Parts: sequence; C-alpha cells; structure tokens
Amino acid sequence: MVGLPTLGTVRAAAENVAHKALFGGFADFRPLPRTAVDSGRTRSVFEYHLPEGVEATGLPTLLVPPLAVPDYCFDLRRGCSVVEHLIAQGRPTCVVEYGGIGFGDRGLGLEHWVEEVLPAAVRAVHERTGKPVHVVGWCLGGIMSVLAAARMGAFPIASLTVIASPFDFTAIPLVAPLRPLIEATGGYALTPVYQAFGSIPAPLVRKAFQLSGLDKQVMKPISIARNLADRDYLAQIEAVDRFTDNMVAYPGRTVAQIYHRFFRANDLANGEIVLGGTRVEIGRVKQPTLVIAGRGDAIAPVKSVRKLTELLPEAAEVRFETAPGGHLGVLTGRGARRGTWPLIDDFQARHDG
Repeated sequence: MVGLPTLGTVRAAAENVAHKALFGGFADFRPLPRTAVDSGRTRSVFEYHLPEGVEATGLPTLLVPPLAVPDYCFDLRRGCSVVEHLIAQGRPTCVVEYGGIGFGDRGLGLEHWVEEVLPAAVRAVHERTGKPVHVVGWCLGGIMSVLAAARMGAFPIASLTVIASPFDFTAIPLVAPLRPLIEATGGYALTPVYQAFGSIPAPLVRKAFQLSGLDKQVMKPISIARNLADRDYLAQIEAVDRFTDNMVAYPGRTVAQIYHRFFRANDLANGEIVLGGTRVEIGRVKQPTLVIAGRGDAIAPVKSVRKLTELLPEAAEVRFETAPGGHLGVLTGRGARRGTWPLIDDFQARHDG
C-alpha cells in the first residue's frame, strides 16, 4: 500500500513541475569532452579527456556500442554516464562510433565490423597508449566484441566485458511469437523491407526498441506521476527518451545475417558463425571475460546472456554476474551506479596487469 505523500514530497513535486514548465527539463546532456584519434569507413574513435587534476591509471578502456544506436549510450547524461564514471577514476577511456548508415552501406555485413572496424579501433587505442586494451561492449556491441576477439587472438585485448548480449536466441521470449511468421514465410518475412530501403529504417528500429518494453511504456505516465518529486528519476526518463529518438538504421546485409544466423539458426549458441565466408569460432577467445545480464532485461534475458559462459573453454577467466536494470538500464540506469559499474571496476582492476 502506498502511503500519503508528505508535505516535503508535494513541495518538491510542485517545484519540479514548475521547473519543467520554465526550463524544459532536468537532464544535463552536455557531452563529456573528447578528441578524435582514428577514423575509417563507418569508424571514428574518440578519446575522452580526463578531468582536470585526475591522473591516468590502469589500462585503457574501449567502449563498443551496438549498431543502430548513438554512441552516447555510454555517456547518457551527466550523473548517469559510464564514461563519466570511468574517467573520474583516471581510467583512459575511448569509444568507437559508426556514424549514420545510408543506402550506400546496404552491402556491409557483420564481418565489416568484426574483421575491420573493431580490430582497427582496438589497435588505434593500443598504439596511442602503448598498452593492452580493456574492451566493453553492450548488446550487439558485446557480440561483435567477442567475435572480433575470437578473430584477433589474445593481443592487444586485455579483457572483455560483455553487457546484455544474448547468445541464445531461443531463450528470448520476445522472439517466440515471431517464429510462426518467420517459418511461414520461409524465413523471409523482413526481406522486402531491407531490400527496398537497403536497411531497416531508423523509425522501425526505434519502434522495436519501444515495443520490447511495452509494459514500461504503458505504465510510464503513472510512473512519472508517482515520481514527480524525484528530479533524478525525471532526468533519467528524459535521457532514455532522447536516446530512443536518435536511433539510426541497420544496413540491409547485416540485418539479413542477424535475422537468419542469430534468430533462425541460433548459430551463436552453437559456438560458431560464418560471416563473409569466414568461420568464426567463439571458443577461440582467450581473454578474461566478464558477462553481465540485466535482471529485468526482456531483450537479452539472463538465460540468453549466460549462454556465452558455456562457449569460452580457452578464456583465462569467465565470470558471470547479474545486475539490476532492463536492456539499457543495466548499462546506464540509476541502479547501474551500484550494480554494473562496480563489477566492471573490480574486473578491470584485477586484469590491469
């Protein structure tokens, strides 16, 4: 039973409503300062500036976002930013950005990112710092990081942290209702869309992300009303809405690979996948690997994420953890400050040698 609001809560809620009306919002979206250090086709690598007076310590970290989302998933807003957390401790931190995807990119497959983009980004950070690199990937970024590490070998990647990355697509309840349609069309239900546009257009990507959290979307007005006195909560809502509104397209060939190899054949769960004619064996990953699943994640449920831990017989260490949050929340939600981020800190510190 929810108790009656206190006078202080009512006053704070009224102040927040007035602030919203006067200033338009609560979230501080100022991006953390960074400098471009490398570039190529669908690849820009940026190094974040350490705060004034903070000395660099530990090995550098490269943040790897999935395709179709802005790279500021790692720098969502001031006060709730993975980047801000890392650099505050003196951790040299970089991110790879893919840029917009147009019709001319329709022929790019996952092998482009696995064999070219990510290895080049890792090497750029390694050459700039002279040190091995901790790689942290979220969602598809985590999958691509694992596949790239399997192709590259043990060096110069110091460790892998894989957050909310599904490796068993049969363990995703959201996919189950789509399987009859997929099989009834011979697996080509989405083909007309990406052939016509050369991609899955950004509005469809955005809508799919929203539908994955439909229950939260339905309850959103009620949740906001209940939390009107919590300015940090309101700022996070704004940040998630901004993030969702700025998703970009998936290239057509990559969509086809994800659709047929991930969803239909479940190749990742079998430990290997053929990309561009090259067989990638996940079991070749040598690096210490931290796997983190969000306990409230509908896109990458715990079981689907945990599957990776069964596929790494040669890894120096495999550690599995769960943390509070949904698909985005486990990475950069308010609970990630005390859940996911300390797990990353501890894991990287133990492998800084």
